[in-house]
Formats: sequence, C-alpha cells, structure tokens
Amino acid sequence: MEFNGNQTATDVNQTKPIRGAAITCKNELENIDEENLEIVSTQLRQALLSSDKVVGMDWSKRPGISDIACNVAGFRDKLSVDSTNFIVVHGGGSFGHFQASNSGVHKGGLQQPLVKAGFVATRISVTTLNLEIVRALAREGIPSIGMSPFSCGWSTSGGNVRNLPVADLSVVAKTIKSGFVPVLHGDAVLDDVQGCAILSGDVIIRHLAAYMKPDYVVFLTDVLGVYSHPPTEPNAVLLREIGEHSLLAIAVGEDGSWSITKPTLQHMNNQVEITVAAHDTTGGMVTKISEAAMIAKLGIDVYIVKAATSHSVKALSGELRAKIPDDWLGTVIRFSREEVQ
Repeated sequence: MEFNGNQTATDVNQTKPIRGAAITCKNELENIDEENLEIVSTQLRQALLSSDKVVGMDWSKRPGISDIACNVAGFRDKLSVDSTNFIVVHGGGSFGHFQASNSGVHKGGLQQPLVKAGFVATRISVTTLNLEIVRALAREGIPSIGMSPFSCGWSTSGGNVRNLPVADLSVVAKTIKSGFVPVLHGDAVLDDVQGCAILSGDVIIRHLAAYMKPDYVVFLTDVLGVYSHPPTEPNAVLLREIGEHSLLAIAVGEDGSWSITKPTLQHMNNQVEITVAAHDTTGGMVTKISEAAMIAKLGIDVYIVKAATSHSVKALSGELRAKIPDDWLGTVIRFSREEVQ
C-alpha cells in the first residue's frame, strides 16, 4: 500500500495508498522475480516522485556486483530529497509461507519447539524479502524504510488483528512525516490467545487504510484482477467492477465475510470460484477480496490489477479516480458514499 500526496502533521489522514505484491515466484521457495520487482519499483517512482533524475540510496554491496553505487555528489547537488506520502505493504509470496505451513505457526502453539523454531524461520524469511524490496525501492531514489509489524508491536487475538492503539500506527505516520516511505510486510506475530499467528499484508493494509483514510488503494497481483473462475480456466471472466451498483454486487459483513448478491454473468451460480495454494497460510485471493471489500466500505476505492503492466501504472498514478478507461484491465471494488454512511 502506498500513500501519495504532500502531508503535514495535521493531514495524515489525507493520503493516497497502493499495495505492492507479485514480485516473487510463489511456487518456488524464496525466489524473487527480479524483473518484476525492478519494473514495479520504477513505476512507483514514476507515478509518485516529481523528479525524473534517479539518485540511488542503496549503498551496500549486491551479489555478483563488485562496486557500490554511492553517488554522494548527486545528493550534494540536490536542494532536497523527493518525498511523497505513501506506504508499501507486501505479502510473503514464496517467502515465509513454506516455513509457516511446515511448522504450524499460523495455528498457534508457541510452546511447542517446532512452532517456535518455525516462528523464527518464518521471520528470517519474510524480513529477508522485505530488505530486498527496500533496497530495490532505494535504488530508484525512494527513501524506503523497512518496518516489521512484529517489531512495531502489532499483535493478534485468536488470529484476528486487535484494535491497535494509535501509538502503534503513529510510528508509521511519524515515518511518513519525516519524509520516509515505510515498507511493511506480512509477518509472524504474537497472539494473546493461541501464542502466535500469521498477520497477512492484506489485513495490515486494511488497518492502515482505516487509520490513514487514503484516497485509494491498489493491490498489485500476478493476474489481471478478480475472475469468475480461476483465470487458467477457459470460461473465466474478468470482473471489472465489484460493488452495489456494478455487474457483480457483494455484501460485506462486519467480520469481513462477503457473498455475491447480484450475479449477472452466466454459469456463475451465485459464487466466485477461488483457489488457494496449500502452502498459503494467509488465505490468498479469498483474504484479499475480503480485506479489499472492507476497505471499500470505508469509502475508499480499491483497484486489483496485474503488477508491472500499463494497467498498474494507471492505478498507481491515480488516473483511474476520474474515469475508468474502457481498455483498462483490472478489478475495481467500490461502494457509493451513501452506502458507506
């Protein structure tokens, strides 16, 4: 999730968010899609920073590259560092899910040696991915700062995110105010009922959206959007809009549960068929739609779109807020202001 726009201490709730994902090969253990990550990082810079000149901030060595890219002179010539109010939240992808599912971290039981070891292994994995994403953004001149939910005091109760005190979320707000870009991620956290749990990036973004009141949220995925059936099936239809007055209407419960209330597509039989990988401990697209719908109920438009495409560029830049072009491919989830009130 990202927030875009000039922000002061008094307008922390007037931001524009997006959410980044689809930068790993989810079926290959701890494998980053380097090309997609680079494209997404470039798109974020182009959409959200005012300067076209890239002065990198990753001054550490990289595997296979002997030189360190430290352009000190480039910053001496700059009067200020480009700053924009946005947050990046990414999931684990092929990082963390395997460790968590093999040890049962998502089910709790921290007193068990296997679960405790899996908790440690999961956090090593997801923080490794977080560092690589922070470095990729920094190379594009984005002043990114990795922030792990566990270290920031996020916790759950019976697997559900608590109503976090403002002090927890204020750390994120202060980071933005200081001109940095917080980069949060799905994480293993403590749970006061079952000992531990997995906190997904999708859940994190909903709580940040409720606190920050952004203008819009963008979920970047590895498919064009939400389909009536798994996109690999020949009868799958891309659902361009979900909402009370769209072709596909859904009802959202207070707990985030959702159901289709107005299907108009043939052969849908009042349900959208969604599959979740066996190793995915966060619910996959099911959780994504649920959290996106809860965000939309706050009066915030949500766009689900394929990462590293021309369609994601339009979503990231805010271009879709005025009008959805006919040739844009993705899914919009929105509710009218009357419904939100």
